[in-house]
Amino acid sequence: MWWAIPLTAIAFYGARFLAIKLKTPLLNPMLIAMLIIIPLLLLTHTDYDSYFEGSSPINALLQPAVVALAFPLYEQLHQIRARWKSLLLICLGGSLLAMSSGAALALWLGASPDIAASVLPKSVTTPIAMATSHAIGGIPAVTALCVMLVGIFGAVFGYPLLKLLRITTTSARGLSIGATAHALGTARCVEEDYQEGAYSSLALAICGVITSLAAPFVFPIIIRLFS
Repeated sequence: MWWAIPLTAIAFYGARFLAIKLKTPLLNPMLIAMLIIIPLLLLTHTDYDSYFEGSSPINALLQPAVVALAFPLYEQLHQIRARWKSLLLICLGGSLLAMSSGAALALWLGASPDIAASVLPKSVTTPIAMATSHAIGGIPAVTALCVMLVGIFGAVFGYPLLKLLRITTTSARGLSIGATAHALGTARCVEEDYQEGAYSSLALAICGVITSLAAPFVFPIIIRLFS
């Protein structure tokens, strides 16, 4: 599928241009690109595997792009070293809240345990979330969808919500976005403020580790409480 890369590039950068021009978070490039590409694939009867194979060079850049988010973190290392205890405690609390709230809400709404397990790691980056979901009996494909939706939601509504709550501290804004909206939220943080991007990268990394380690212990507790 030769037109996969041109389609992806035009959809993404077109949406990014509109977002910058109109200055609205609703025009998130990834969200708008999805709303353009998915209908086109359906209209042209193009299966996803063909599109994925055609855009493989872009997909290959995903991992280096995520690693690149650590660069702002490195530049703020002196501040992080001075506050590592409080930062670690904040990330721990954020991870536990993100895990327990999602799984508990799913069970309360009548979801089965495997769906609740799929929702639980929704706030960490996709590879960690899918592995964690599989380890606790979830469905990795459902988890990947949840991660994508949470990331888009955080990237679109995270900053308006922080503004509504009058949260202006750089570290608080970065940590909250990184702990809940993983890489997509972190990318938005980097665009807004370089220091916020550093703190978001920190939360992205620490919360991913905490979630992968704590999920097997947290999930049985939630099942007992809400089943």
